[in-house]
Amino acid sequence: MYKVLIIAYYYPPMGLSGVQRVLKFTKYMHKNNWQPTVITTGNVAYYAHDLSLLKEAEEAGVEIIRTEAFDINSILGAKYKTVSMPKEFIRKLLSRLSKTFFIPDNKKSWSKKAYQIAKEKLSKEKFDMIFVSVPPYSQFIMAAKLKKEFNLPLFVDYRDLWYENHFAFYITPYHKYKHKKLEYVSLKQTEKIVAINRKIKEKILLSYPFLKYDDVIIIPHGYDSEDFQKYEPYKKLNSKMKLTYAGIFYENITPEYFLRAFKELTIDSPEIANNIELEFIGHLRKENQKLINELGLKNYVIEYGYLEHDEVIKRIKSSDVLWMMIGNTKNAETISTSKLFEYFGSRKPILGCVPEGAAKQALKEYGASFITNPDYIDEIKNAIKEIYNLYVQNKLPKPNEDFVEKHDRVKLTEQLTTAFQFYLRAE
Repeated sequence: MYKVLIIAYYYPPMGLSGVQRVLKFTKYMHKNNWQPTVITTGNVAYYAHDLSLLKEAEEAGVEIIRTEAFDINSILGAKYKTVSMPKEFIRKLLSRLSKTFFIPDNKKSWSKKAYQIAKEKLSKEKFDMIFVSVPPYSQFIMAAKLKKEFNLPLFVDYRDLWYENHFAFYITPYHKYKHKKLEYVSLKQTEKIVAINRKIKEKILLSYPFLKYDDVIIIPHGYDSEDFQKYEPYKKLNSKMKLTYAGIFYENITPEYFLRAFKELTIDSPEIANNIELEFIGHLRKENQKLINELGLKNYVIEYGYLEHDEVIKRIKSSDVLWMMIGNTKNAETISTSKLFEYFGSRKPILGCVPEGAAKQALKEYGASFITNPDYIDEIKNAIKEIYNLYVQNKLPKPNEDFVEKHDRVKLTEQLTTAFQFYLRAE
């Protein structure tokens, strides 16, 4: 067995989509003769925890080393393990304050502690590779230090951009310069960069001309086929079309335009609206609940709150159509959310309200997609009408099976471990 040391702040029992990619890589690495050891958080405060995901890692035999530090999540975690999401304007304010005072992020303290733990581990055991997935970016800086000290190859996985990230906030030119400088120094220590889509690859290559085209490989997000085989859908209780959203809302990801479009539908075509159920799985947020009440849509909405991942899969499989959105924001073309690729695994039709970019291209290739601009209310309303009319005729589109199958997590993990081994052989 080859051995890879993985530094991952976001890992079960933390929930939400940020943990999925590294979890599923570690779950299937052993199939390709790689044994992962994950250094991750201990008792930290977070918006969701999911013991079903932790069980997956433990059953796969992943060695997990946990540590806390003096970051705010670790401090709060001693008392408040799962915390409520604040109102969006408060969350955004706290995020900007954090980005003002912590460069590159407020996980610096934890990343330094993880570095010390990793250093002890590497001093005692032989590893073949270091792997880190960002964000948070501070753990990439620590991984680069480890690479330099122990002369081990380093692979970094970009789930989002670092410099000029779509949620980046640079209060001064110094902040912007410092982020780019830290990323430059870290990338100089990196053997291979993994990006979730071509847009991120292009942005990284443009920002850092010293990199060669082959230094960045693309391994997209995916879905775990085992999840969809293992869990049975819930039985439908009526003939209404279920239109489901699974995930959270924050920053520019908002249900506002979709809800306003559905309100228009209740006025234009009440006979259609009355035969649709809107399901929300995850943190809907109080401000969005208030909007639902103001629009008079409460009778159309079923809210489940946060569910563990196995329950989410059952609900997705029970749905007729899935909905997702990405708002218009800086570098929105680089966003391709992990939620979307889990939707692909369900093989359900998808209403995607997205700007130009990686997500839109993926939806087109998926095939069973209805694509609108994220904030065009009439366009969204007409798409819902079209979907419903096809639903009652039993003519909803089927996805491109070849496209779906190539995003199976088993195959994506094989691509990653193959890249590891190609590098080791080429040394």
